Formats: sequence, C-alpha cells, structure tokens
Amino acid sequence: MKRTHGLDEREMELARLLMAECRTTGDIQAKLKKLFAGTIEQMLEAEMDEHLGYEKNSVDGNNSGNSRNGYGKKTISSDYGECEIAVPRDRNGEFEPKVIEKRQTRTDDIEQKIMAMYAKGMSQRDIEDTLKDIYGTEISQGLISRITDKILPEVNDWQNRPLEAVYPIIFFDGIMFNSRKDNKIVTKCVYSVLGINMEGKKEILGTWISENESASFYASICSDLKNRGVKDIFIACHDNLTGLCDAINAIFPKTKNQLCIVHQIRSSCKFVPYKDRKAVCADLKKIYSAVNLDEAEFSKEEFREKWDKKYPNILKSWDKNWAELTVFFEYPQEIRKIIYTTNAVESYHRMVRKFTKSKAIFPTDDSIRKVIYMSVSEISKKWTMPVRDWGLAYAQFSIYFEDRFAA
Repeated sequence: MKRTHGLDEREMELARLLMAECRTTGDIQAKLKKLFAGTIEQMLEAEMDEHLGYEKNSVDGNNSGNSRNGYGKKTISSDYGECEIAVPRDRNGEFEPKVIEKRQTRTDDIEQKIMAMYAKGMSQRDIEDTLKDIYGTEISQGLISRITDKILPEVNDWQNRPLEAVYPIIFFDGIMFNSRKDNKIVTKCVYSVLGINMEGKKEILGTWISENESASFYASICSDLKNRGVKDIFIACHDNLTGLCDAINAIFPKTKNQLCIVHQIRSSCKFVPYKDRKAVCADLKKIYSAVNLDEAEFSKEEFREKWDKKYPNILKSWDKNWAELTVFFEYPQEIRKIIYTTNAVESYHRMVRKFTKSKAIFPTDDSIRKVIYMSVSEISKKWTMPVRDWGLAYAQFSIYFEDRFAA
C-alpha cells in the first residue's frame, strides 16, 4: 500500500477527515477520543459475536440458548482522557470481554505510563497531577499505589533469583531512607550488594532492609547469597562495619575482606583542622599508594613519627584494621584499582538517590522495595560493558584464584 510521510492511504484519508472537521489541536483530541471509544465498542461487539457464535440480529441466534441483553455503561481512562463506552451484555451473564476486561477502568497504556513515571522517581502526587494535566484523568494516589503494587511479585522474583556460582568481587554498602512504622518516622538502611561477575559486568545481587545494622543482619545477607547459588567470592569490599568481616567469612571462609581506603581516609581526617588536612592527606597517600606492603608499612611508621603526638587516634584505627586495609597489596595493579574503594556501589547509590529524591518518607517497606527495584531496572540498563581493563584483571584473577574458578 502506498505510504506518504509515514502514513498509508487509509491513514491519510482519516487525516483529511480530521482536517475538514477540526480547527485546533483540542478539536483533534476530542475527535480522536470519540474515535477511540467507538473503536473499543466495535471490538467489544466483535467479541460478543464470537462469544455467541452469531452476528447481531442474525436468525442463527434463535433458540440458541443465549442472546444479547442490552448494554452497560463504563468510563475508562486512556491517553485520550476519560471516555464512556457501551459494553454489550449477554442474557446468561457469561460474556468475558478481553479488550476491556470486567472491572478494568484503565487501558494498559495508562498503567504503563504510571509505571514509567514511578520508575523515573516521580512521587505519587506528581504522577497524579501529571495525569490530570495531560490527560484530564483523575487517578488517586491510592490507585497509583495499587497499580505499582502489581510489580511486587516481580520484585520478589528478582530478589530471590538464582545467582552465579562465583563472583570475583562484591561490594557492600548501605543507603538510608525514612519510613513510617507505628505512626512514627524511623530510619531504615537498605543494604545493597553489587557484584562484578566473571564477565566483568556490574550486577546488583539484591537489597535488604533493616532498622539496625548488626552482625546477624549481615550474616543473613551472606546466607541468602549462598542459598541462591553463590559458592565463592574472591574479594569482598566494604566499609569497616562491625561484624561484617566475621559474617562474610562465616559463610564464605575463603573470601578476602578489603576495607575501603577512601572511607578510612575520610575517617582519619574527620577531626583534623583545615590547616593540617592537606599535609595529613598527602602523608596518608604515601601509605596506600605504596608499591608494596613493606613500603606501605615504612610510610606508616614515617607518618607515626611525624603526626602521632598531634593526632594519635589516626593510626590507632589504621593499626587495628591493617590486615583488612592492605589486602589489595597482595595483587597486581589491575586488581588493586578495582578493590581499594567501594566507589562502584557508592556511585550506584548516588544514582538511586536521584530516583528517590522526591520521596521524603516511604509508607511501607514494600514501597521502598518497589522504588529500589525500579531504580535498579533503570540504572542497570547502562551496565552493558565490563569494568575498565577487565580483560587484564581477569587474567590476573585466573592466576591468583586458579583453583577456585570452577567452584
């Protein structure tokens, strides 16, 4: 069929008819609204014909045991606004329409738009106002919540999906949200585990919600990972959270724990006055940027001689956590630059914050799970490539963890 400017001949004829009867875009919208409603009604009539086995007014319907029984009125919301349609009924009450099902008051397009807006971080109030402004459709926040609740089974499936047997690197980190509980506002931590798989691609392995971070909570996360198929983790990178190292090694005894150097630097400089901060940071950099562990220990002692009397608490923390802070020195540069900081998961959480910035308080844990899941879905669309220089890092992993590649 001949096409002009993307339209075939039938579509061009419809465009000409609209031009003949419309003067403004509002007139076009009104006409399309009527056309939409009329098309839905014709489709419902066709479904009724198929249901009964004969066309309207056909003698084939005589003594057939069922017949048409007038129409019911229904208002549906669509991209064209609210439309009233006539829904045919049969005398036996057996007709189950498909194009607009019983009790359905919205087209799938509206629901998809609600889900898309929710995924982009819009609040329920913003979605309500947007639908009203654009489509003239009144949809309450409660209804929007029920629509978005439809993804909860999908959220549960994602959270419990099987995982790969081996992850060379995983990152732990938490993000705080305000939530309602017993008519009070409480702070809850949503803990995320970001894994780097054998292909070098980032993957959120799951999210867990807790009011209190504790060793038992971390152990439950690790147990969940194991129950979902993870047999081995080479290196776990995280902040120095009490009990996390022990929880990881209780479930994955071979896993090395690398504490985040960036977090350690921030903690070290927290109470250093501005006038000394630049010099302290420069001397701390000599420790973590050393060529090897021996040089790092030498730089640490130099730091002690220079700064310990003035800031004795800095190296107390470094000494206490030295074994976990220096794991990255065991590996070549290709692996070191990936594991010395938890920046990968922190960067992910910064993106989550962009999606959730309009939601000051979440009413339930499920509302948190929904928005986190939809944020992950949006963010992970960009995770199509391996982390930088993964080929080189993989080659080193295959040497250092040769006996654990097929866990």
